[in-house]
Amino acid sequence: MNGAVPHPDLLVGFEHGDDAAVYRLDERVALVLTVDFFAPIVDDPFTYGAIAAANSMSDVYAVGGRPITALNVAAFPRSLPFEVSAEILRGGAAKVAEAGAMIVGGHTVDDVEPKYGLSVVGVVEPGRQVQNSTAESGDVLVLTKPLGTGVVTTALKNGEALGEVLDAAVRSMLRLNRDASEAMVSARAHAATDVTGFGIVGHLMTMMRASGTTGQLSRSALPVLPGVVKLLEGGIAPGGTHRNLESCGESVTWSEALGEIDRLLMCDPQTSGGLLISVAEGSVDGLLADLDSRGVTGTVVGEVTAFSGSAVEVTG
Repeated sequence: MNGAVPHPDLLVGFEHGDDAAVYRLDERVALVLTVDFFAPIVDDPFTYGAIAAANSMSDVYAVGGRPITALNVAAFPRSLPFEVSAEILRGGAAKVAEAGAMIVGGHTVDDVEPKYGLSVVGVVEPGRQVQNSTAESGDVLVLTKPLGTGVVTTALKNGEALGEVLDAAVRSMLRLNRDASEAMVSARAHAATDVTGFGIVGHLMTMMRASGTTGQLSRSALPVLPGVVKLLEGGIAPGGTHRNLESCGESVTWSEALGEIDRLLMCDPQTSGGLLISVAEGSVDGLLADLDSRGVTGTVVGEVTAFSGSAVEVTG
């Protein structure tokens, strides 16, 4: 049974917290369905629209699919200048076109704070979809983008002068997960998720719970955006970071060597974060080489073991 309504063609529902639903049309094609939107995280409206679109399409890439169409989902105040809302939509459309998909409509409502994103339809071959519930003991965990976008965008909202720190975060958020997804599918990854609002520990926790395994995550192996640790040390962290840390509870075992800064970093909510891929040990070198050939930096950040009592064990 998948989701609330059993159906033989609903290949992936919401029972395991997968990134997108997958519905089979026939033996060759299944639809991938997802939606996401959020308030501005950068000042430039075009860039905000493009980041929101990349973030929305990421769920399709996380299950190994290819986006084909998207609908704008927007909430704009009546007071928002037309030029600003047009730039947001233009940024979203440009990123969707980069993905080889099309904007085919949408819906806008009046709201106090601007919000924008997409409802995305993608396609995947039935049986080739990558889920979050099928990681296997002995797998290696690979991450395809550095952490810290939540900290950087919070610092921007607080009026910090960020310069190159912000530039690096924006470049990361603007990058589609398309290449990482294609490499993941070619490597026949066992499971995957994209790292977004719950931080790397939260998303790994969900994946491990669904798979009945334990994820061993190494703090020292994690790639981090420049300037992020310094910002954390200065007290900059989104409210969502603290909520994520509180929600870990007994599902996460932390090494005593890790301080508060380390824990906050690993619970930092990401926007348009990378893919966290669980792949057989014998396939990891090929995956890393394929990612590198596509200009994507893949980093081994841990491994999957038989369930040990905690969903995630974090080492130093």
